[in-house]
Amino acid sequence: MYSINIIQPDDWHIHLRDENTLKMTVPLAEAAFGRVLAMPNLTPPLTTVQSVLDYRSRILANTRNPHFTPYFALYFNEQLTADTLQEAKTCPWILGVKWYPRGATTHSDWGVEDISQHFEHLALMEELKLPLLIHGEVTDSTVDIFEREPRFIETVLMPLQQRFPKLPIVLEHITTLDAVQWIQNMPAHIAATVTAHHLAFNRNHLLAGGLKPDYYCLPVLKQAAHQYSLQQAVMTSGQTQFFLGTDSAPHTRDKKYNSCGCAGCFTTPVALALLAELFFENQALSLLEAFCSINGARFYQLPLNTQHLRLTQQDWVVPEHYQISGLTFVPLLAGQTLAWQYHIAENVHHE
Repeated sequence: MYSINIIQPDDWHIHLRDENTLKMTVPLAEAAFGRVLAMPNLTPPLTTVQSVLDYRSRILANTRNPHFTPYFALYFNEQLTADTLQEAKTCPWILGVKWYPRGATTHSDWGVEDISQHFEHLALMEELKLPLLIHGEVTDSTVDIFEREPRFIETVLMPLQQRFPKLPIVLEHITTLDAVQWIQNMPAHIAATVTAHHLAFNRNHLLAGGLKPDYYCLPVLKQAAHQYSLQQAVMTSGQTQFFLGTDSAPHTRDKKYNSCGCAGCFTTPVALALLAELFFENQALSLLEAFCSINGARFYQLPLNTQHLRLTQQDWVVPEHYQISGLTFVPLLAGQTLAWQYHIAENVHHE
């Protein structure tokens, strides 16, 4: 039986949802992660610093771990102002501004359709060194869904980065070789989050043998060759611009399983177990800590967590569902047996 202690991981892209759902998502998150970056696509979205502070209070009301720290991004919207950006820069809990191209994913209706109309805001963010976090897909319905990330990089992201070369950027939940290669050719203030499910699965898991809604997410799972490129990027030493963002996105069972099910994989309960198995199988377990616990903290210029997590090769069965306030949420891999467990490691300190 193998085991390993690592600095407690962070999740730099998570959907905790709101209100009663926080009673489920926050305890699951704090059991695994020291810090999370909670996404702002609530209803209504987090468009002001005060809305972020109010949301933070609701999250902290559901936490029991004094070491758990939630961070946030503002929602880049048409009413964004320079004053709001200046205020966000002074708020210790706000790490960036999230741009959802309108119509790209869940609750993106408030997003900005044409980023060129907001170049003055990007110029200010570049000056402030306030990161732009991007859902990197075009929304043109004529573009194949498997090509929306490469098309975005080519037609939107590359010109944007050339216009604002010093703007810190995080390309979120990347899924393609195109994204990997672009990040690898960029300076250190350009980075990417990678999810556990895009590392562990490809579009065969979603489509082969019938459509499986638990695997449906946006960006959608890609072919195995792209999956392999992600694995190579995060399981190769020195790739410090890639770090964990699970994009865990819980939806109630009735909204996930219907004729037009919601996009999103609920992975918080299983993400670290999936990653431990994947890194172990690829003889890269020694690199898991950098991907999960170090690279993201350094990008956001935060200290490493002081607690440690112990990962142990020991079977456990993923719960069939979680219930809170009469709502049912089904995690990815519900009912299946995973080979790794984790818990806070006692009496381990990072120097």
